Amino acid sequence: MRLADVSQGLEVFLGMRKVGTLAKSKEGLVAFQYDSDWLIDGYSINPYSLPLTSELFVPKWQPFDGLFGAFHDSLPDGWGALLLDRMLRREGLDPSDVGPLDKLAIVGSSGRGALEYRPQSKFSLASTPSSLDDLALWCREILADRPIDDLDAVFAAGGSSGGARPKAYVNDEQGSWIVKFPSSLDPEHIGTIEYEYALAAKACDIDIPEVRLFPSALCEGYFGTKRFDILPSGEKQHMLSASAIVEVSHRMPSLDYESLFQISAFLGTGPQDAKRLFRLMCFNVFAHNRDDHSNNFSWLCDSSGSWSLSPAYDLTYSNGIGGKHATSVLGRGLPEESDLLALAKEVGLSTSWSRRTIREIREVCEDLLSRLRLH
Repeated sequence: MRLADVSQGLEVFLGMRKVGTLAKSKEGLVAFQYDSDWLIDGYSINPYSLPLTSELFVPKWQPFDGLFGAFHDSLPDGWGALLLDRMLRREGLDPSDVGPLDKLAIVGSSGRGALEYRPQSKFSLASTPSSLDDLALWCREILADRPIDDLDAVFAAGGSSGGARPKAYVNDEQGSWIVKFPSSLDPEHIGTIEYEYALAAKACDIDIPEVRLFPSALCEGYFGTKRFDILPSGEKQHMLSASAIVEVSHRMPSLDYESLFQISAFLGTGPQDAKRLFRLMCFNVFAHNRDDHSNNFSWLCDSSGSWSLSPAYDLTYSNGIGGKHATSVLGRGLPEESDLLALAKEVGLSTSWSRRTIREIREVCEDLLSRLRLH
């Protein structure tokens, strides 16, 4: 491949409109400035760190290697980063020499959310994705650090994805889907487990995307979730993770659920989103989903600049780092009901509603863990 010339920076687009420009400073930091036309009737793409003003915004080096979180969210993470590094090496490039602007140029219009980057760099792909079973087998080989002949197909399927587990983007007559494959640490029936978790979350009145099990001849099925950052019309929605909004890395436990409620309040999402977030917090606690890090909570922004909590995602059984939740509850990594109620009171939720909600969600989760034998 030939990397795009990003010496003069990258233009950031949202749909057909230019949002602003990214350019590297003398210190190696990636500065951002809104476009003058966007300033007239656009909105802040991150009200925390990028308010809608004409100033030149310069990030700190940490935690995103000199990049603002809003743009770091666009980069592949975990599995996608592993694939990108392999593709760069195949092209004779040292991944450590490819900076964030170059990587954003490679992402182009394929990243999560709605932000797109121009000019684009593109790999010349020799093949296209095959069946899901073939992709799963190739992913297994990559995770085992063995070379494969169909790296192009795997990268084309999921090269811009985030998260640790291998995945592919799939489009069919029902819409755009993210389909997950087992990692080297997962049981082979992880797809069924995550599917059951999603159904349990729905039973707890938690907003989740449409989900399904994609058929397989190798396992019980691959878990698929419809992309909520793409509307039925095909229009992309701007999306930011909690990690991006408050500029903290998801790789280290650094947030409390109290902070998540504060983010929602700051974004003006309203009391209904506070209840949605409380339900999700209770589900994570009682369903033993302790990998609830700052990349696993996101907010969506519509074309008018109004924010709302995104549907819940990445819900599954996890022990977390040190057996504790990545996001604590009032400072406790292993919270109890009293902590949930204390936080509910602090954010203005009624105690009677909170107690009833806790009871309902705990019952569903106890049944889930019992059925799946995950106690």
